[in-house]
Amino acid sequence: MSRNDQLDLTENWKFVCTEVFELTEFERKIWDISMTNNELQTLAKKHLWMNFTRMGSFKDQDMPIITHGEGCYVYDTHGKKYLDGLAGLFVTQVGHGRKRLADAAAKQAEKLAFFPVWSYAHEPAIRLAARLAELAPGDLNRVFFTGSGSEAVEAALKLVRQYFAETGEPQRYKIISRNLAYHGTTMGALSINGVSQIRNKFGPLVPGAIHVENTDSYRGRHWTDGDTSLSFGKKCALDIERAIEIEGPETVAAVFLEPVQNSGGCLVPPEGYFQEVRKICDKYGIKLVSDEVICAFGRLGYMFGAERYDYLPDIITCAKGLTSGYAPMGAMICRDHLMEPFMEEQATFLHGVTFGGHPVSCAVALENLDILEEEDLLGNVRKNEALFRELLEGLYDIPIVGDVRGDGYFFAIELVKDKSTKEPFSPEESEKLLFEFLSPRLFEAGLMCRTDDRGSPLIQLSPPLVAGPDELREIVDILRVVITEAVEVLKNS
Repeated sequence: MSRNDQLDLTENWKFVCTEVFELTEFERKIWDISMTNNELQTLAKKHLWMNFTRMGSFKDQDMPIITHGEGCYVYDTHGKKYLDGLAGLFVTQVGHGRKRLADAAAKQAEKLAFFPVWSYAHEPAIRLAARLAELAPGDLNRVFFTGSGSEAVEAALKLVRQYFAETGEPQRYKIISRNLAYHGTTMGALSINGVSQIRNKFGPLVPGAIHVENTDSYRGRHWTDGDTSLSFGKKCALDIERAIEIEGPETVAAVFLEPVQNSGGCLVPPEGYFQEVRKICDKYGIKLVSDEVICAFGRLGYMFGAERYDYLPDIITCAKGLTSGYAPMGAMICRDHLMEPFMEEQATFLHGVTFGGHPVSCAVALENLDILEEEDLLGNVRKNEALFRELLEGLYDIPIVGDVRGDGYFFAIELVKDKSTKEPFSPEESEKLLFEFLSPRLFEAGLMCRTDDRGSPLIQLSPPLVAGPDELREIVDILRVVITEAVEVLKNS
């Protein structure tokens, strides 16, 4: 049956049920919702391939289909309301339903819908580049636009390699990142990616990626553990230096680090960590890349995570919150010296993407930055961060809540089988806990968040920056009910 035939059949049944059976206006609305959902379910199951999704799980059940959003909430085809505790995907900083951002996109599209920044420039890209340079720390004054976070990381990888080739050190091609760190899905970014269960499906990957220990203070293991004179931050930084020395400093181009590491569950940097890493990079002439695809634009209460933790990277990669998701966009922001080799006559950074610097996305980003500043949404995060932490730590009385960690509006709850020993759940137990119970039950209870098994079982939270005390309490109230139910499910399994 063709799509048109499906639509005709739907309309015919609507006529029969509304005219022949004389349904009331309310009953007609319910019918419209039901028929729209049924039609969309049919089309989705036949044609839509969702990202990072177990598609087979929807053979015998409906897909969740979201229709619209307002503030911290979104609604599905049944009209049910959900608190968006993940800001879409760490994205929607200013909340859903901002007409102001839609208007900015429409206004720009009417004037200049598209033109590339390949040998040409246009006003939105110029103004946004200048705005980001003003907001970024230190001398990070050069902005290269991309279409996404993965593309921004890819651009940074290619830049550091070509930079060293142009400056007489072509042997510097290796990249150091951390275990479990998620840096994207394009082939270069995927090679840096420290999540082996994602990375290993696509080998062989781009050579030169080296992975070191992350900053998980709850479970972290470091080669310097026997030295009690060293702080945890120093130990973590020394893991990077040891890898540099093993590989040969003259072969290492860059270290890629997130301010707060996403995968593994909001792993925060120990005190002094980034200062030590900066010293190590300077010592060996290596570039430090701050991957802020999630952490930039207020997620940690500052415009950039590097500001919160007081370090100066050579490159910042960003995306997501730059436009609050109202248009796709990413960027690589660089210190001035990285541009110098490319200012020579006939020199070119041999990289680009068609939609990098898209004029509509630039216009949306500029308006989004205005909202962040005018409504002091970064201040809102800083004001409510302590309450959010306190509410989440209040869940420690639940037997399986092992650790609460994070900063700003970016937190994770690690779930354990035994608190006293930190014994983790087995893969089979994690599957049952996260995907058979917690994920569907949290959704049913009206909370969208992330249940994640990359590392130990986790629940991750990252609400829109417009969220206040009421929304934060609602998040934790739902978590308390559902995680408590999970304890009983585990007991009875």
